[in-house]
Amino acid sequence: MLFYKPRTEPAELLMFGMLGTRMDLPEKEKQYYQNLQKGYEGELMFDTWTEKLQCECYILNDLLLKAGTTTFQIDSLLIASETIYFFEVKNYEGDYYFEGDRFYKRPRLEIVNPLHQLSRSEALLRQLLNSLGYNLPIDASVVFINPEFALFQAPLDKPIILPNQLNRYFQKLNRIQSRLNGKHRLLAERLVALHIQESPFLQLPSYDYGQMKKGITCARCHSFFVSVGKVNCVCKECDYNEPVPSAVLRSVREFQVLFPELKLTTNIIHGWCQGTFSKQRIRRILEKNFKRSGVHQWSFYE
Repeated sequence: MLFYKPRTEPAELLMFGMLGTRMDLPEKEKQYYQNLQKGYEGELMFDTWTEKLQCECYILNDLLLKAGTTTFQIDSLLIASETIYFFEVKNYEGDYYFEGDRFYKRPRLEIVNPLHQLSRSEALLRQLLNSLGYNLPIDASVVFINPEFALFQAPLDKPIILPNQLNRYFQKLNRIQSRLNGKHRLLAERLVALHIQESPFLQLPSYDYGQMKKGITCARCHSFFVSVGKVNCVCKECDYNEPVPSAVLRSVREFQVLFPELKLTTNIIHGWCQGTFSKQRIRRILEKNFKRSGVHQWSFYE
């Protein structure tokens, strides 16, 4: 097993976390953020299974690809010698059931049928692979990862993996006779190269600098109750201890992610941290970690 593309926290989830700390999210966006969190947690749960694989395969996570003019996402992809395994991971909790071609959460809340999602993405992946000159068969499955998930009236002929089937499924994967070669590595390289870094699907709430709560937050619990000493910042809520340069650079990164169009200056970071650190201290940290452009009051960092 070789992790060719490890999983990282999605940019949208990262930005929602930053915004949720510094502003009151509208209820609709708050629910969307919770769904994003739950989905990512489910993918991390799935990773604990793929990490145990002993068979020879490349594992690519969080791919955002384009076939023709259509963009599609892949939660996890395994490249083995004879087959490509493609997984759509769902972290649903509670009781669900199929009725015909429709998918419901009990008692009767219809939600998007994940099998339709899977079928669409599988067709687009096949189209992309063909354009790259590969015709390996694709084995696509919807994985319901949460142990608190129950599915009633599950169709027997559909590619569904339930929580109590995961152990058997991965035992079966481990038994496959897979021998990778340069062609498989090239495919992994090409798919990673084709991965779209900036998702067109971002659904962030509108925000501006003025409405953000300013100050230093705790890296662990995100509280604003942080005391600053000569060397460390200490959270008064959870006692988390962080070196001052680390806290400043984390705040800088947060500012850059949320406001990429604004120039990075000593004054703006001083304001972003609500004067917690002196301008001289901030300037020293910025000069050590960034390249300065301009002079005097017009200087900024890149």
